[in-house]
Amino acid sequence: MADAIEAIRNWVIGGKRKEAVEEARRALAAGVDASAIMKDGLIAAMSEVGRRYSSGEFFLPQMMIAARAMTEVIPVLKPHLAGEAAAKRGKAVIGTVAGDFHDIGKNIVKMMLEGAGYDVVDLGVDVGPEKFVEAVQKEAPNFVLMSALITLTMESMRRTIDALDAAGVRTGLRVGVGGAPLTQKFADEIGADFYGEDAYACVQTCNRLLH
Repeated sequence: MADAIEAIRNWVIGGKRKEAVEEARRALAAGVDASAIMKDGLIAAMSEVGRRYSSGEFFLPQMMIAARAMTEVIPVLKPHLAGEAAAKRGKAVIGTVAGDFHDIGKNIVKMMLEGAGYDVVDLGVDVGPEKFVEAVQKEAPNFVLMSALITLTMESMRRTIDALDAAGVRTGLRVGVGGAPLTQKFADEIGADFYGEDAYACVQTCNRLLH
C-alpha cells in the first residue's frame, strides 16, 4: 500500500497526469484506501510541490503541471470516498477582481485548495464586488480569496471588502488577497484578513486559520 501511495505522490510531483491516474486506479483495485491516497498521495504531493516552489527548486510551470495532475486523480478517488473521508476541510469563494482578466495564479490556488480538501467556488475573472457578496450569501464560505495582477485593479479589492462589510457578511469570514503587485502593507490597508505571497502560502494560511 505504501509503495502505491508513494508512486502516486511522485507521479503528481512530477506532473505525470496519465501515470498518476493509472497508478491510482491500480491502487484502488488492489484495495488501497481512497482517503489514504488523497491524504498521503495527493495532499502530500502538493505540499511538497509548494515547498519546492517556495524554496526556488520549482517554478510556476512545474507547480501548474503538478496541480493539473492532482486534479485529474481526484475524480478517480471521489466514488470511493464516503462519510468523513469525503467531507471537505472548508469552503472558499475565489475570483480575480473587477477589471483584471488574469487567471493563472487564481487557478493554481484553486487547484491546490481542492487538493488540500477544500470545496472551491470559482467566480472566474473580472468579478465585481456585488458578485463576491452574492456568492458569500449563497455559499456561506469560510474564505473569500481575491487575486489581482494589475496594479490598477488592486482598488477593486478594497471596494469588494467594503461591499462585504456593508452587506454584513464578514462575521466568520476570512478574506485573503494575493497577486504580484500586492504587499502585506496593502492588505492591511484595505482590511483584508491575510495576504498570500504565493499559492502555497495561501493554502497554508487557510489551513492555519481553520484551526
